[in-house]
Amino acid sequence: MGCTIIGCGKALPALEVANDDLAKLVETNDEWIVTRTGISSRHIAVDETGTDLAEAAARAALGWSPDGWCEASLAPEDIDLVIAATFTSDALVPSAAGLLRERLGLENAIAFDLNAACTGFVYALTVAETMMAASAAGFPGAAGRNPIRRALVVGSERLTHVTDWADRSTCVLFGDGAGAAVVEWDEARPGILASFILNTTDDTGALSCPHAFDAPVPFDADGVAPALLDGAGNVPYATMPPASHADDAHVAALQEPPLQTVYMDGQKVFKFATEAMTEAIHRVLERSGVALEDVACIVPHQANERIIKYAAKKLGLPLDLFQLSIANVGNTSAASVPMALADAYAAGRIKRGDKVIMVAFGGGFTSGAVLFEA
Repeated sequence: MGCTIIGCGKALPALEVANDDLAKLVETNDEWIVTRTGISSRHIAVDETGTDLAEAAARAALGWSPDGWCEASLAPEDIDLVIAATFTSDALVPSAAGLLRERLGLENAIAFDLNAACTGFVYALTVAETMMAASAAGFPGAAGRNPIRRALVVGSERLTHVTDWADRSTCVLFGDGAGAAVVEWDEARPGILASFILNTTDDTGALSCPHAFDAPVPFDADGVAPALLDGAGNVPYATMPPASHADDAHVAALQEPPLQTVYMDGQKVFKFATEAMTEAIHRVLERSGVALEDVACIVPHQANERIIKYAAKKLGLPLDLFQLSIANVGNTSAASVPMALADAYAAGRIKRGDKVIMVAFGGGFTSGAVLFEA
């Protein structure tokens, strides 16, 4: 018996930006980016919100649109749990999962967000499986609690909205998108065989994105500070510029150093990533008792093609065992693994009974893997 994936889907913004287009922003070109990352283009959300992308991916996974893969279409009342993995949600409150629950009409579902950076989907799937297993096992006090038989797990990111477009080392990497999976507790199928999640201290801040808490606070160590108030004795909250000046304000904002963007020390992240991926794969295999040669497909976080190639070499595996989806999407953080999973199913790479590993690493540092039988 186990938590079984019964549907998955993905969604991308309409705008696709090629490598040569980025040469208008920074000193770069297609050859430079492709040889170092494997990325040819990425999609950027201009009009789409994170909720829009998550909804489209979820509808595909639920069988409500023809764009995904699913074993059977589900009704809204069939979903008991929604977990959204993201660090670029549309709002701090309501949660991304809460907004998605409302958008899809999942009235029976409990919903919450989870932030583990690029490993977010692996963490979220592990949490969903644990909650479903506890519910199925009838843990003490289960009576009167929410029964959880089916869950919608989504990774949705708009990384381009926290990208420093003047930083050549990072702006060529990121894209926007969403991926989703529907999981069901099935007494007759193995489903998830093992999971492994780990946090490693990033003591040098090699991968980080600060939060821009920029609302004014009219206090000092002694209490209310009159000097921080405006002439009328009010807190000087910033207001949006009038519509007629919005374009001027946008141009001015682009000329200022960005407040909330991703910082990355590429060499340190590369070293961590290759070690973390191989460790997570070995550990999840140990926990499941499955041999590496019995794995039909590995779905890795799509951060950089060179990282995946290096991990494959360390594991002694052919590259074609790995699902590679990075070329036209870039690094989409928590959306990366479920989007690549949807690609693998769409391509017919994963068949009933196959053993599949999803593996990821991310800021924090976070890392993890899930091994399941399709």
